[in-house]
Amino acid sequence: MTPVFLVLLFFSLTSIPPGATDDGDQTDASLDVSEIIARANEGIKTPLIHGDIVPNSKRNAVPCTARGCKWPKDGDFVRIPVSISSMYTRQERRFIIQVLLTFHKSTCIRFVRRKWRHQNYLHFFSGSGCWSYLGRVGGEQRISLRRNGCLHTDTVQHEVLHALGFHHEHVRSDRDQHVTIHFENIQEGVESNFQKVQTNNLNTPYDFESVMHYSKFAFSKNGQPTIVAKSNPNLSFGQATTMSANDIARVNRLYQC
Repeated sequence: MTPVFLVLLFFSLTSIPPGATDDGDQTDASLDVSEIIARANEGIKTPLIHGDIVPNSKRNAVPCTARGCKWPKDGDFVRIPVSISSMYTRQERRFIIQVLLTFHKSTCIRFVRRKWRHQNYLHFFSGSGCWSYLGRVGGEQRISLRRNGCLHTDTVQHEVLHALGFHHEHVRSDRDQHVTIHFENIQEGVESNFQKVQTNNLNTPYDFESVMHYSKFAFSKNGQPTIVAKSNPNLSFGQATTMSANDIARVNRLYQC
């Protein structure tokens, strides 16, 4: 039987004023998620690491998922309060909610409307680009989804996965077994976007289909590939438009769903 609170949460999250439509995804099929984020974040003043992550001065370099930044689990579910800025239109708010509900379908993550008693919550707003913090940081935790440029299913899922504690796929600790990074082809000044991180891979395979994977030509300065698959140098990747099975499996393993 579906718990009563799930029904209430669903109607709470989806209570959009009349006149809202299902149109919200501005996806350009020719762009992958790394290109969308790179374009949206070009020239912004918000300090970022790895292209779309706001650094947390309170946390050192240990893996986010190792300690301290998981959202708490209560019973069978991880309830994460959210608020959505009124700067979005009704259609845009509905679209963000619809993407959040994709996590409800396949994980134990449950996004709930933020109330006054919730001290730690996610706040979605139309900021300077597409960016998030890594894992739970406490208090009002902002996720920037600029109205013109970031409202795509893959981009919203990507930034939410960062907030849940997940890094980019191409920087995971075992990436050198699977890909070669061609630093000679990377644009000057963004080499840190490809810096390997000590990640908790949760015994899941390297995933070229992950919504967290950069494309083969991400941040290329000369049209040559910056990431090449060792198993198949001709392999194209980074075009995911939604979370992969491995993305979902990692959320479920991390949060013991």
